[in-house]
Amino acid sequence: MTEETVFTYGAPQLKFGEGAADEIGYDLAQYGARRALVVTDPGVAATGGPQRIADAMKTYGIDADVFDGVHVEPTDASMRAALEHARANGPYDAYVAVGGGSSIDTAKAINLLTTNDGDLSEYLNPPVGAGRAPERPLLPLVAVPTTTGTGAESTTVCVLDVLELKVKTGISHPRLRPALAVVDPALTVSQPSGVTASSGMDIVCHALESYTARPYDSYERKSPEQRVPYCGANPVSDMWAERSLALLAKSFRTAVREGDNRQARADMALAATFAGLGFGNAGVHIPHANAYPIAGQVKSFRPEGYPDEEPMVPHGMSVSLTAPEAFRFTYQARPERHVHAAELLAPDLDRPNDPAEHLPRALLSLMHDIGIPDGIGGVGYTEGDVPALVEGTMKQQRLLATSPREVSADVIAEIFKRSIALW
Repeated sequence: MTEETVFTYGAPQLKFGEGAADEIGYDLAQYGARRALVVTDPGVAATGGPQRIADAMKTYGIDADVFDGVHVEPTDASMRAALEHARANGPYDAYVAVGGGSSIDTAKAINLLTTNDGDLSEYLNPPVGAGRAPERPLLPLVAVPTTTGTGAESTTVCVLDVLELKVKTGISHPRLRPALAVVDPALTVSQPSGVTASSGMDIVCHALESYTARPYDSYERKSPEQRVPYCGANPVSDMWAERSLALLAKSFRTAVREGDNRQARADMALAATFAGLGFGNAGVHIPHANAYPIAGQVKSFRPEGYPDEEPMVPHGMSVSLTAPEAFRFTYQARPERHVHAAELLAPDLDRPNDPAEHLPRALLSLMHDIGIPDGIGGVGYTEGDVPALVEGTMKQQRLLATSPREVSADVIAEIFKRSIALW
C-alpha cells in the first residue's frame, strides 16, 4: 500500500460575535444577491429573529421571504416539502438558514435541488442512495446557528431521516458547505436547558471523534478525484478539536444551568464552531454512526425542551448515548489521544488506574451532570432492539471508515448492549 501524504482542509468564511447577525444583508449584497429565502423552524421563528434578519436585508436592497416549516430532525418528506415551497415561491439567488442543524441541513437540500437536477434520493450516501454528485454550482448559503452544537454551518454534510427505511443518512459533497457562517452567540440565549445539553454533547462528540479518528496518513493514497471531505485526523483538525474541548470543560455545565450566562453561551458557540471546523474535515466515526439508527428507530421518547408533537431522540443526545462504550473500544488504537482528550474535557477528574477508563469516565460524569438519559435504555430501547440498531449502523460506512479500529457488526452489537444502561 502506498501511504497517503496529503490531507485537505476546507471551511466557510466565518463571522463571529454578538451583533454579527445584523450584518447579513451587507454580506449577501457582496454576492450580488437580490432575493433570498430565510429557512427556519417554527420554534426559532417564534423568537422573531428570522423575520428581523429578513427585514434588515431590505436596507441593502435584498427582498427576503421567510419559510418557517422546517421539521426538527428533518426527514426526506419534510425536505421535499421545503423544496416545493422554494420552487413555488422562487426563484431565489441566495439562502439564509437560521436555526439548528435541522434548518441548516434543510437549506442545504433546498440549495442543492433548486440548482441541480434529480431527486433527493439520488444524492443520498450509499448504500441508502446513489451518492450522485452535483454537476452545477450551488447558490450562496449563509448559515446562522441558533443552537450550539451541530457544526452544520461548517460542514459539507446534510443529514436526514429516510422514513420508509427508518434510517438516518446524509448527503455529502464539498459544494454543500455554506459560503458564510454567521455565529452570533446572542441568538443562542433562548435555547432551553435540554436543547443546550443535547446539542452540546454533539460538540463534545464532534471534537472527540475527529481527534481520535483514523489518521489521514494511514489510508491508501488517493488520486485527486477520489478525495472526500472526511480525510481523517490531521494536524489542522486536531488543533480545532483540542481548543473546543478546553472551552467545553470551562463552560458546558454552566451553559446548561444558567442559560442567560453570556460568557458561557459565547464559549459554547465558539466551541461548536471550532469542533465544526475540525470534524468537517477529519470526520466522525462510531458514536455518530450509532446515532443514526437510535434517532431513526425512535419509539415513544419525548425529550425535554423539544417540540412535543411526535417522539424523537435529538441528534446530540443520540450521539452521546453509546460514546463511552465506543471510546472504550477505540482506546487501544490511539491510547495517548484518548487520555489527552479526557484531560482536556475533564481537567479536574482523578486519573483512573486503568487509562482506558479515563475518557469514558469523563464523558459519564458530564452526561450525568447535564441530564442526558441513562443509555439507550433511557430512550426506550432494549436488548431485543439491538439487531435492528446494528443493521442501521452498518449502513453508515462513510462514517465507520473513519474509525481508528476496524468495525464489525459484532463489535457494534456489543457497544449497543453495553450502552443499554450507563450508570
